[in-house]
Amino acid sequence: MTAAPEERDFVDLLPIGPDHTPYRLLTTDGVEVIEAADRTFLQVSPQALSNLTFTAMRDIAHLLRPGHLAQLRSILDDPEASPNDRFVAMDLLKNANISAGGVLPMCQDTGTAIIMGKRGQHILTSGPDEAAITDGVARAYGELNLRYSQLAPLTMWEERNTGTNLPAQVDIYADTKPGHELTYELLFMAKGGGSANKSFLFQETKALLNPQRFVTFLDEKLRSLGTAACPPYHLAIVIGGTSAEYALKTAKLASARYLDNLPVHGSMDAHGFRDLEMEAQVLEMTRHFGIGAQFGGKYFCHDVRVIRLPRHGASLPVAIAVSCSADRQAMAKITPEGVFLEQLETDPAHFLPDLHEDEPDAEVVHIDLNRPMSEIRAQLSTLPVKTRVALTGPLVVARDIAHARIAEMLDRGEPMPDYFRDHAVYYAGPAKTPEGYASGSFGPTTAGRMDSYVDRFQKAGGSFVMLAKGNRSQAVTNACRDNGGFYLGSIGGPAAVLAQDNITSVEVLDFPELGMEAVWRIEVVDFPAFVVVDDKGNDFFAETMTPMVTSIPVGPPPP
Repeated sequence: MTAAPEERDFVDLLPIGPDHTPYRLLTTDGVEVIEAADRTFLQVSPQALSNLTFTAMRDIAHLLRPGHLAQLRSILDDPEASPNDRFVAMDLLKNANISAGGVLPMCQDTGTAIIMGKRGQHILTSGPDEAAITDGVARAYGELNLRYSQLAPLTMWEERNTGTNLPAQVDIYADTKPGHELTYELLFMAKGGGSANKSFLFQETKALLNPQRFVTFLDEKLRSLGTAACPPYHLAIVIGGTSAEYALKTAKLASARYLDNLPVHGSMDAHGFRDLEMEAQVLEMTRHFGIGAQFGGKYFCHDVRVIRLPRHGASLPVAIAVSCSADRQAMAKITPEGVFLEQLETDPAHFLPDLHEDEPDAEVVHIDLNRPMSEIRAQLSTLPVKTRVALTGPLVVARDIAHARIAEMLDRGEPMPDYFRDHAVYYAGPAKTPEGYASGSFGPTTAGRMDSYVDRFQKAGGSFVMLAKGNRSQAVTNACRDNGGFYLGSIGGPAAVLAQDNITSVEVLDFPELGMEAVWRIEVVDFPAFVVVDDKGNDFFAETMTPMVTSIPVGPPPP
């Protein structure tokens, strides 16, 4: 007779502690407690899920967590912060105040809607929950001043914007924890391309589990994140995992601070845990990179989460993810008491310092873009990299698809369009323009995606002055040196500020069928930027991206 198998206790790989999220009650409508089969159930209507999703996506497009805003303010109060650190932090706080008005979203890339739900065993709904949640996403992106960024693949090579920002990513899991039977927990995220593209997986081995090897590895990989995803970052590092995809998922959740209440020590139960000492040491490491809050300084990261997971003996996945200055996520829950959503900061003004604490305009070089391109380039040639500039005049806006179209024109023997010859090009794509505004939120997109076009376009007479966010490749530095070009870095993050204060007109110039990917002509006033790459082959980021440290600085956790 075969013996019954020994019972094993279930161990949650990520045993999250008590929820301390501050919530606000949205409604009690659409939630009903019913009794059946000697059990208590919570019936949730599809409309309750849809309305919760609409409100959550609206809130995270405009509001931030108080803790994130406090971290920005702490940069202004830190005497060790660089002037550029403080300038970026101040702009991001101003942006938060404009965005909190509910008209202009905090970032022009209003992101992919990502919703994760954990549904208690006694939750009853009618129809797929994913359908109700998707309806809320569609209403939010359709009714609000958000951007449609999702592309439907029609063939292997042809794509078309869906015009709804659908599909959303919706993942619903069963929650089997005792006491959670009547609770439906949800996490709402909006993930823009910049920070999403800075999620990395490295398939390593046991050899990495050595302090010196690990430090060398992190020094290289973390510098390579660059600034394209709009630091200061909330950085997450996951070591281990039962699979590669589980490591990546854990990193994304950790970057949203969803896993903050994990245990802080491991055990033979093989659950994941946070390593608080390593978090403090890695944060200190990033403060010595020199990258800072985009243009030099110590605030490359707000904070760091390091999570250690169990692993197969032959595998060591390492995942890295960030949440950027558009730190968009909110927790929600549905219980017998009603529908609740995380309370984000609706009045960020109290995080702003007095205006006299802002950086003085005397340090800014003003550039008149109404002049011929030769004169603009001559002025830029006199400025060292890292110089802060203010741009006034016309800019041409073009990004990925427009660049591909122009490359096809050159392939056919057609000349470079005059607008690329005569004007600086801004890599960006706007959100919808609210009524009464000249522009919707209109921040820069990641420059690196256009790197492969630069040398060819400059040799054809265009793209001599480029404006975007993030670091560029060596190929761009070489092209600017060989062809007399410049790359100016715009602050990643304050898209609402730029729309309200710096952009005075917007019109479609070419390829109108591309929607937000069209070529636009905009007029700007005192548009802030920094000289990053010049015509002599100097690149501000070149030194900061080079691995240098041989050990993690040891000491007390940074404040």
